[in-house]
Amino acid sequence: MDCTRRLLEEQLFHDRQAKERALQRDLTLENSTKNAYLDHAPWIRRGLDLLEPLNGKITLDLGAGHGWAAMELTSRGAIVFGTDLSLGYCTEAKNRHDRFGCSTPFFQADAERLPLANASVERLWGNAILHHLDTKAAINEVRRILAPRGMAVFCEPWGGNPLITLARKWLPYPGKERTRDETPWSNANLKLWLLAFPNHKVESFEFISALRRFGGTGSNWPLLSRFDRHLFRWFPFLGGLARYRMIWIRN
Repeated sequence: MDCTRRLLEEQLFHDRQAKERALQRDLTLENSTKNAYLDHAPWIRRGLDLLEPLNGKITLDLGAGHGWAAMELTSRGAIVFGTDLSLGYCTEAKNRHDRFGCSTPFFQADAERLPLANASVERLWGNAILHHLDTKAAINEVRRILAPRGMAVFCEPWGGNPLITLARKWLPYPGKERTRDETPWSNANLKLWLLAFPNHKVESFEFISALRRFGGTGSNWPLLSRFDRHLFRWFPFLGGLARYRMIWIRN
């Protein structure tokens, strides 16, 4: 893979996406409640909870995007900074935090080559970021920056369900746009992370409730989401058919 070409295309795609969202003012959630962000996907609240305790912890929001995760991490007492390949998203996130009275720093960087000191991060959050990256490079960088006993949570789209794969390819739904190099996670990606970090936990999200994607991003299917949680607990093998999977690791 041509890394220079990939990085440039990823950056331009997300700069354009950030500009469109800023112009439309449609995804800021600023006229809604904090719960609107926490509950817009079933893995968000759960993943952030797994990073606790956060009070006073130096925390990186990797692939910070619109900055709402960093906002929530800050509200939980973490010392937060965010990074994104897209300068447009860094600007959007910084402006949002300024409006809310937060002094969170955001900077543009390649997640595979972060300008951070070794063992400098105590908590690390990443939502839909790893499937944009080279797996081995990402593992090496997380291992390098994560402090001893530091924790990280990553939530990633999963590619193990053939029906969801077909839907991603052929069916229209909100937020479908993606870059040509990003690929949903597979068992091969996951196994490398589990080998690199023996202290880990994997959870799965959205089996039947994955249908909510075709009702719009604001669809709320709490009963089906709860039913899915029970299914994954009773029948762990169904995790391979989930729409999203989350990995918690401790250094």
